[in-house]
Amino acid sequence: MAGATTEQQFTITDETGRLDKVLAGIQTIWTRSQLDKLIKTDQVTLNGQIVASKTKVKPGDVIVVAAQTVQTTELVPEDIPLDIVYEDADVIVVNKPQGMVVHPAPGHPDQTLVNALLYHSPLSTINGEFRPGIVHRIDKDTSGLLMVAKNDHAHQSLAAQLKAKTNRREYVALVHGVIKEASGTINAPLGRSPKDRKKQAIVQNGRHAVTHFMVLKRYQHYTLISCRLETGRTHQIRVHLQSIGHPLVGDPLYGPKKTIKGHGQFLHARLLGFKHPVTGEQLTFEAPLPEIFKATLAKLDKTDLNH
Repeated sequence: MAGATTEQQFTITDETGRLDKVLAGIQTIWTRSQLDKLIKTDQVTLNGQIVASKTKVKPGDVIVVAAQTVQTTELVPEDIPLDIVYEDADVIVVNKPQGMVVHPAPGHPDQTLVNALLYHSPLSTINGEFRPGIVHRIDKDTSGLLMVAKNDHAHQSLAAQLKAKTNRREYVALVHGVIKEASGTINAPLGRSPKDRKKQAIVQNGRHAVTHFMVLKRYQHYTLISCRLETGRTHQIRVHLQSIGHPLVGDPLYGPKKTIKGHGQFLHARLLGFKHPVTGEQLTFEAPLPEIFKATLAKLDKTDLNH
C-alpha cells in the first residue's frame, strides 16, 4: 500500500451556503460524509484557511481539497468472465456487458474490465497505472466492443488510429420520439455541464464532437438508429441525441423519467474496425445486441410498430 494526495481546486461561481453542502454539490469525487471527515481533519481549505463544515461560502471563494488517500500500488487481477471476440499477441477485442465499469475510478475500485483483463493477459503500460491496455472507453451501462492493447507498440498504433479517425465505431441506439430524417450529423462541442458536474453538455468552448446517425426503424414513439462516431467524447452520443430532442431510451442521466426500463441506456457498440498494429490488416468485428435490447425491440415490434 502507498499513500498519495489527491488535490482538487474548486472556484465558487454562484453557489452559496455551508461549505460541506456546496462542495458536495459541485463535485462527484467525494460524498458529503466523506467531505465532512476531510474538513474535520484539516484536508480542506477555503481561501487558504482551515475552516469548519458550517462555514458559509460565496461566489469567488476558492476551495482546495488535498485528500490523503491510501491505494494499492498495483491493480489486483480478478477472475471475472470475459466475452472475448478476438485475441492475438497484440490486441484483444472484448464485448463488454452492461453494468461493468471499464477501469477503476472513485466508487469503483474493483470488479472492472481492467481487473478482468489483467487476470487474463498482460496489458500495455502507456495509459497509466490504473488504465493499462485501455485505448478507448464506453460508459458503464453501455454494452459492446472495445479494443484493448496487450503491449505498448499496439497501444500507440491503436491510439494513433483513433486520433486520425481511421477506425470504425458504430453503435445501435433506441431513442425517444420519431426521427423524420433518414440520416443526419450532429456537430456540437462538448464539455462538463456548468449546471451539473455529473453531466456533460454542449458548451461554447467545449471539445470538438461529431456524431453521424442513420434511422434503422421507426416506431410510433421511438426510433432505432445507428450512430457512427467521428470523435469519442465522454457521453457523446447520449448528449448529442438529447440535444436534438431524442434522448436515449433508459438513460438515467439524460433521458426522461418516463421511459422503458432496462439496465441503463439502450446503447450498444455493435461494430468496431481498425488496422492491426503489426500486420496492417483491416479487421472488423460485430457484436449482437444484448438480450434485453433484443427483447425490447421484439416487444415494440408487436405493440409500437409504425412502419
